[in-house]
Amino acid sequence: MPSVLLTGANRGLGLALARSFAADGWRLHACGRNLDKAKKIKAVGGDVNVHRLDVTDPLQVANLARSLRDEPIDLLINNAGLLEASSSFGEVDYDEWLEVIQVNSMAPLRLAERFVDHVDRSDLKIIVNISSIMGSIGQNESGGSYVYRSSKAALNSVTRSMALDLAPKGITVIAVHPGWVRTDMGGEEGHLSPEESAADLRRLIGGLTPEDSGSFFNHDGSSIDW
Repeated sequence: MPSVLLTGANRGLGLALARSFAADGWRLHACGRNLDKAKKIKAVGGDVNVHRLDVTDPLQVANLARSLRDEPIDLLINNAGLLEASSSFGEVDYDEWLEVIQVNSMAPLRLAERFVDHVDRSDLKIIVNISSIMGSIGQNESGGSYVYRSSKAALNSVTRSMALDLAPKGITVIAVHPGWVRTDMGGEEGHLSPEESAADLRRLIGGLTPEDSGSFFNHDGSSIDW
């Protein structure tokens, strides 16, 4: 069966994805920053390996890649993310902005750089960056949310460059908006449950072709303006 490395796997959408992949028999490498609070992911049955990983720590990322050096990774999903408390004009916390950029924008590239050889040795060769429609410049009609919007716009730019750079290896790289999901980040008013979003993402990922690389998708498979 194929294998998947998933960050931010201990809650919300990440946990729903982890359960879905494990239920289908995938070999799952589930990563979370605080495993002391990860009872749910530890309880998932199947071929599941749980790893403590702070995606902003270069040494932890390098050590994990080294420990898995003999394993191909069919699918890398960069799901770990942060949402700022508030970033209206004139009220931006610049220290918080830096932290959000490190998690949402820089960490996915760091993971990809460390695990590119693992992905290259696999059969599927896919990297998925969980972005947000709030990172779309073309669809920003309400302003505000400077920190989160800019972090996801940066991730989209990283995704596009990564897709071009990894094309010679045959690796497909996409950014995807998972929908407005009812999670700790999305809030209770979200339109989708984590399980519904995970199911949509599984269908999208399952239908990807190399021609899709460098695209920004909605969870339902439609395209989103950069």
